[in-house]
Amino acid sequence: MQIIEYHQAKNQQLWQEQIRSCEWRAAKYLATLLEENRLHEVIGRGALYLLTDGDRLVSFVTLGERDCIDDAALMPWIGFVHTSPAYRGRRCAGVLIEHAVHVAAEHGAKCVYICTGEEGLYEKYGFTYVEQRMDIYGEMANVLVREV
Repeated sequence: MQIIEYHQAKNQQLWQEQIRSCEWRAAKYLATLLEENRLHEVIGRGALYLLTDGDRLVSFVTLGERDCIDDAALMPWIGFVHTSPAYRGRRCAGVLIEHAVHVAAEHGAKCVYICTGEEGLYEKYGFTYVEQRMDIYGEMANVLVREV
């Protein structure tokens, strides 16, 4: 398996198609952002990391200045975390989360955040619950943090 930064990938169309084919609604939104070259409008400075198995998309995450909690004091954010069903249970997202944490640390971050409706998923990757907040979509979401 290999980690690729989407904007440096040679075959972006292939990855866009595979992201769009994911059953998750947010993946379809991400694919639209990529097709319209608007990812950075949503996440600010940052990147989309892909974990690939040959020409198959295994998992993806973003690392950016923004996510679904509107608070400039909190950043960077890991977002759009997804693993293809065939690869679930192997901690593939964890590989990308660790990569994103490492990149954040290289850029001087002291911690990284995740906004989620899940409970118990990201704690196994070292995240701890901070609080529940209203997200930009008007829904309550859990804010988690991890020191880098």
